[in-house]
Amino acid sequence: MTPNRNADRPRIDAHEKVLGRALYAADQPFPGLLHAMTVPATIAKGRILSIDTAAALQVPGVVRVFTHADFSQIRTTPAARGAYGQPGKGYQPMTAPQVRHRGEPVALVVAETLEAVVEGAEAVTVRYAEDPFSARMEDDLASPEPEAVGQLASGDAEAAFAAAVHTIDVEYRHPQQHHNPIELISTTAAFEDGTLRIYEGTQSAAAFAGGLAGMMGMEPQALRGVSPYTGGGFGQKNGVQEQSVLVASAALLLRRPVKLVMPRGQLFHTASYRPQSRHRVRLAADGDGRLLAGIYETVQQNSRYDGFASDHGATPPRMYGYGAWRGSERIVRVDTQTPGHQRAPHEHPASHATECALDELAGALGMDPVALRLANDTQRDPITGKPFSSRHLADCLRRGAARFGWDRWTNQPGALVAGNGDRIGLGVACGSYKAAMTPSVTTLRLSAGGQCRIATSGHEMGQGIRSVIAAELIDVLGVDPDKLDIRIGDTGHAPQHLTAGSWGAGSAAPAARAAALKLREELSQLTGAALSDEPVPVQLARTRRPYLEVSVDTVPLGKDRQAIEQLRRGMPVTTGPEYPDFLAFSWIAHFAEVHVEPSTGRVRVRRVVSVADCGRVMNRRTAESQVRGGVVWGIGAALREAAEIDPRFGGVLNNDLAEYVVPVNADIGAIDVDFIDEPDSRLNLSGVKGLGEVAMVGAAAAIVNAVHNATGRRIRHLPIRIEDLL
Repeated sequence: MTPNRNADRPRIDAHEKVLGRALYAADQPFPGLLHAMTVPATIAKGRILSIDTAAALQVPGVVRVFTHADFSQIRTTPAARGAYGQPGKGYQPMTAPQVRHRGEPVALVVAETLEAVVEGAEAVTVRYAEDPFSARMEDDLASPEPEAVGQLASGDAEAAFAAAVHTIDVEYRHPQQHHNPIELISTTAAFEDGTLRIYEGTQSAAAFAGGLAGMMGMEPQALRGVSPYTGGGFGQKNGVQEQSVLVASAALLLRRPVKLVMPRGQLFHTASYRPQSRHRVRLAADGDGRLLAGIYETVQQNSRYDGFASDHGATPPRMYGYGAWRGSERIVRVDTQTPGHQRAPHEHPASHATECALDELAGALGMDPVALRLANDTQRDPITGKPFSSRHLADCLRRGAARFGWDRWTNQPGALVAGNGDRIGLGVACGSYKAAMTPSVTTLRLSAGGQCRIATSGHEMGQGIRSVIAAELIDVLGVDPDKLDIRIGDTGHAPQHLTAGSWGAGSAAPAARAAALKLREELSQLTGAALSDEPVPVQLARTRRPYLEVSVDTVPLGKDRQAIEQLRRGMPVTTGPEYPDFLAFSWIAHFAEVHVEPSTGRVRVRRVVSVADCGRVMNRRTAESQVRGGVVWGIGAALREAAEIDPRFGGVLNNDLAEYVVPVNADIGAIDVDFIDEPDSRLNLSGVKGLGEVAMVGAAAAIVNAVHNATGRRIRHLPIRIEDLL
């Protein structure tokens, strides 16, 4: 069956969420539930000399105070702590008396009530011996690692740059940023049916459960990971958190259910974050605007332990038809917790640097920035020479320019003035993100009464993956959406892949479609004839069978059956963007209009038009929501968000939503979203590519370019502050 264009349907779980029936990890009710709270370290580096728990134990309701003496048996398993399940140096707080970063847990208090546990945690007193530390890349004690020259290269970029007439050489800086999802990070551990179940809003229930089992010396099957819903993951919830094994171990020792919800202020020092980075961009072009060379060098902050690779240079050379390219990256190690993936983790900072640099090049050439990008459109990857599975970036630019009214743009900064005197600026930027996929294991059961139950791999993080699965079942089987039971995020129902990197829809949709097609095929064999256009449950009822059940393993392009075995063992396994015959990416073009008040420098983003090429659109409503959310993040990145680091004590000063400024409704103007909606049939059965990550890529750059168009000021750091424009 050829996939149909999907209708605009409400989220499949919308009513559950609005009515409060969608229970998140911390909502799970358990009799005899104990509450836990960590005591954060008040130094950035050193050793614990003593921990006085006497006052805490006198608080009514406090059951126990755990320290590193209780948890020294926890194994430090690098695969459980490294980013995306990859091996890292490995470090788990509260397994020894050392302190590796400010805010890490040094004690765990458990009590009968939340009030008692908070009071108990505040009563614990810790003495330390401090060591010198660095909290920022520019600090004296920060340690750089050797530069990895030529990470991606094609042709002689240095020679082409040296010979070119039109060149730019600029450096852009990106700050440390934090996720701040509305759902706080939490862990609940409880014994059910002889199994220790860990409820956590995670993006990787299987790898999470397997990692915890390894750390606790348990057999993997003795621990079940459950992520019923995740209230925003964005990369922060794709690994074992610092508190996870502590809560699980406490439940194991006390033989009672234990829950910890990490306060937001502590999350700034315990959870992963987007690291600070610097980007030097050199571009060269001929008189017609054809790109002759791109040279891209980055420096990224990292921790002293677990690895988080710098991968800024993976996407920019694929954006346009560069004649030659060279990229290199290095990291600088500091005394903080390990950074990690945050929505469009490297692609967002990379697009800020390269798309703004491209705007600078357009200015040097006297070219329209849209025309410059169209002049360098390509259907082949400049690095490997392989074609793209599909690429409609030029269509995104043309359609976006028409919807936005780009013909108003002028290369004279400040030429457009609003009726109230505000300077109007127009900016454009593009983005891409890899189209990746993972294996899935799916069981689909359809009853003659129309009930349809599917258990498959994937996690619901608000991005609408349940709606994606539902769309395929409705398209292929004609099932009633109200009779769907979609079971994901639970290792007890199906092996769970890591849901991240914009491969959720590209993995879940083909899995659901393959299972639905197999069920149709088996039903057709039962009836001895091809199925009609009637809903499949109606045709099943005529066979007088109560139900029909099928199981399907889906293996993405470039992988073999071993990928299914890795999935069953809880190991993250993905493929893309490079496949045997092509490369696959999602693409987007953003157009932004800003108004800058000339006397105060206040910037308002009045309008954004975004046009995306994400293959087949699985649900127009959730897709538009994804893009709008990405644009809002772009506004925050361009104008609001930055962690303010205290070099004296190693902490984040603005570690709450009162001072870590994010956009609010008053900051958001009109966001107009459109899609090319052309299925990528070469990539997978459903013709779908990812959207959640690419939605943010380029959004901040479009705003920064618009600010330059309004003011003539070229600001090369984020966020843009009022003082930058005064």
